[in-house]
Amino acid sequence: MLALLAAGCAAPPQSQAPAGASQNVAALSQAILALGPGIDPEEADRAARVAYSETRVLAEAYQITDPPLIHNTKVNLGLRPRGLCYHWAMDMEARLAQEDFRTLALHRAIANADVAFRIDHSTVIVSRRGDPYDAGIVLDPWRLGGVLFWAPVREDSRYVWHPRAAVLAEKSARLSRRQALAAR
Repeated sequence: MLALLAAGCAAPPQSQAPAGASQNVAALSQAILALGPGIDPEEADRAARVAYSETRVLAEAYQITDPPLIHNTKVNLGLRPRGLCYHWAMDMEARLAQEDFRTLALHRAIANADVAFRIDHSTVIVSRRGDPYDAGIVLDPWRLGGVLFWAPVREDSRYVWHPRAAVLAEKSARLSRRQALAAR
C-alpha cells in the first residue's frame, strides 16, 4: 500500500526528442570521449547508439507505460514482466558487453543501499578502460521511465553511487552478523 502511495508521487515519463535522436546520441558520444585520452571515437559512438537504442528496446519489452515507481509496483504484483532498476542495469550491461569494447569499461553501481526508507537503485556505468567507476558516466534508463538519463557519476545530484560488488559484500556481511546474533 505504501509503495502505491509513494508511486503516485513519481514523475510521469518524460517527453523529449525520440530516444536515440541523433543529437542525444552525439552528446553522449562526446561525453564518453571527454572521459579522457585513448578512447576510440568509434567505440564512443557505438556505446552511445547502443545505450539509446537498447533503452527503446527494453522499454518496449518491459511494457513501460507509467512512471518508474508505478511500473515497479506492477512488476512486483506480476502485472509486468520486468522493469525494476536492476533489470534495466543488468540488461543494459549485457547488451553493451556484446560490443566487446577495447577502450571502454562497464561497471555496475548501486545507490541508496545505506539509506533507510529508500529502495536501492541500480545502474550501469561506462568509463575509460582502467578508470574507476566514479570517473565514468551513469547510464540510467529506469529513472525517467524508459528515457535514457546519463550524467558523469560525480555530477549525478540525485544519487550517490557505490560499486555493486562492495554494496553486495556489505549486505552479506550485515546478514551474517544478524544471523550470528540470532543464533546466540
